[in-house]
Amino acid sequence: MPIRSRHLCTLAAALALTVTAPAGVASAAGQAPSADLREVLFVGNNWDGTADVIESGGDFGRIGRIDVVPDKAQRMAEINANPIRWIYFMAIRNSVGEGHDQFVDDMYSTPDGTAVVVSRPSFADVVSLDLATGKVNWRFAVSGYRADHMAVSPDGTRVAVSASTSNTVHVLDITTGEQVGSFKTGDKPHENVFSSDGRYIWNMSIGEVNTDLDAPWLDWTKGDRKITVADARTFQQVKVIDMRDRLNAAGFKDHSDAVRPAAFSPDESKLYFQVSFFNGFFEYDVAADRITRVKTLPKNPATSEDRTTWVNDSRHHGITMKPDGAKLCVAGTMDDYATVVDRDTFEHGPLVPVSKPYWATVSGDGESCVVSESGADRVTAIDFATGEKTVSVPVGDHPQRVRLGHVREGWTAPSGG
Repeated sequence: MPIRSRHLCTLAAALALTVTAPAGVASAAGQAPSADLREVLFVGNNWDGTADVIESGGDFGRIGRIDVVPDKAQRMAEINANPIRWIYFMAIRNSVGEGHDQFVDDMYSTPDGTAVVVSRPSFADVVSLDLATGKVNWRFAVSGYRADHMAVSPDGTRVAVSASTSNTVHVLDITTGEQVGSFKTGDKPHENVFSSDGRYIWNMSIGEVNTDLDAPWLDWTKGDRKITVADARTFQQVKVIDMRDRLNAAGFKDHSDAVRPAAFSPDESKLYFQVSFFNGFFEYDVAADRITRVKTLPKNPATSEDRTTWVNDSRHHGITMKPDGAKLCVAGTMDDYATVVDRDTFEHGPLVPVSKPYWATVSGDGESCVVSESGADRVTAIDFATGEKTVSVPVGDHPQRVRLGHVREGWTAPSGG
């Protein structure tokens, strides 16, 4: 049943004070880790079907590798036996997959560090993998035909996943894989973020990113794109934010309203977000409900201006914030660089050359920005203080999401991975 108007207004007003903290800063283990847990970074190698586990700071050395598709033969047999699923599987390969299957989009470890939960786009599911044995603990098939970005609740007990072809977010118990709730979104739900108190889930839908109708005047063909804020207990819609209206009011009528990766300020009053086709990001004041600033970042002269050549409508894809809120780090995906931006002045630092950076997150000590170089199969750390690269570490084929998490002390990868 719909929330009564007065309740909706109360909840919407509360959002001004209880918005989300940056997803990349919150510990994937939720509560304070015990002494027998080791903090790590999980790097999802989308085309490989693996996840590298690396140190969360220092030299970011590789600790081990996990096979995230141990059940690949079974899943492929099911797909090949179902013509509709096979069509979608091939469509994913030939569109968003750039000719490759998408085996890992997102991942979070469980609070006890014994399992990692992975969304697998091509298999349209979420699985929990035992970190000791590599076996599947549970599997949840999402509605529709593709799984996408996830988010974990602050206490580490629930995980939200976007089902991108059914305009749905499923919320699952991270231990059992049972669905505890779901809610509807705009077209092609993408990024999810829990509020810092666990009361709300923010979902950003990006619409259709696989057509060549990319000219600004054809933006209307991309679908119904919006931010949906849902109550994480009742799964009722609390608020809808249509950035089209906010962008128009701020004088940015030619910019897409497809909100891509986003980061919230530590005081939970500002949202910094990227949109399709744009080399930069916007600042949104949550309480005032308006865009307050924009940062346009340099273009790489070697990058084609033909929008149809940009991967999934992204020019820049990946933004995170230093835990103290002083700096932002931006992945300039199609422009082949990453850079640190001062949050007060919006001045950017050196343009660090990286190859097709697909994501940005924060190191365990909060001192570095870690970007995935999907074009070079490595992750690179950039010092927030200097804006300079400190180290690069080789990983698997086409790394995308990088998430902070935990494994058990003394952990080694199953089968010597």
